[in-house]
Amino acid sequence: MNLFQIPIAYAAGIEETIGKISSNIIQPIIGFLFALALVMFLWGIVQFIANAENEEKLNEGKEHMLWGIMGMFIMVSVFGIMNLICNTIGAC
Repeated sequence: MNLFQIPIAYAAGIEETIGKISSNIIQPIIGFLFALALVMFLWGIVQFIANAENEEKLNEGKEHMLWGIMGMFIMVSVFGIMNLICNTIGAC
């Protein structure tokens, strides 16, 4: 039995922690929000085609398509920014 044995605590580095947060939390959220924006865009297309004679529903379909495209653009941008940050600090 060694009386002078000192227990040592090992912790994960900041790169490993950021990498795990990115891959386990942020990436699935980005994927879910992208899918949600895609569904909104597709719903806008359905409204646009199905209600071609109703001007109010036609404009509503256009708005849904626009917001869906903007949402997908934002999610792709966030994905790119997250990858840029992870690669810059060497976390991912």
